[in-house]
Amino acid sequence: MSDLPSPDYRSLIIAAIILAVIGWVGLYFLLTSTLPTVGPRWLFFFLWTLAVTGTTLPFVWMLNRRFGASRPAPPSTLLRQGLWIGLYTTLCIWLQINRNLTLSLAILLAVGLAALEWFMRILERSTWRPGR
Repeated sequence: MSDLPSPDYRSLIIAAIILAVIGWVGLYFLLTSTLPTVGPRWLFFFLWTLAVTGTTLPFVWMLNRRFGASRPAPPSTLLRQGLWIGLYTTLCIWLQINRNLTLSLAILLAVGLAALEWFMRILERSTWRPGR
């Protein structure tokens, strides 16, 4: 194991709780009190992204702890990975509205977003930071 201290994840968990509560409560009120016109539809996508991001952050944190590299990922990286999941589910819902989502397209989107995250992690590792 490395001698590097583990980052403090309290802020990440607090952000996850805030995002999930705002997203799920907002979705509840949106779905029970509005009609599906243009404005509430875009608000639905926004709130859905918040809700899914906040809900998946603890799971992303656990997966990175279990299967991560020797250095623990910083909270900003975990937040970005949670946002990728939120964006992915929102894209799938948006494509499903007019029945354009297929299994192959869903897999292609997931692979593309995973490749983008992989390239960003490589870029983070290759950046020189003094004092490390």
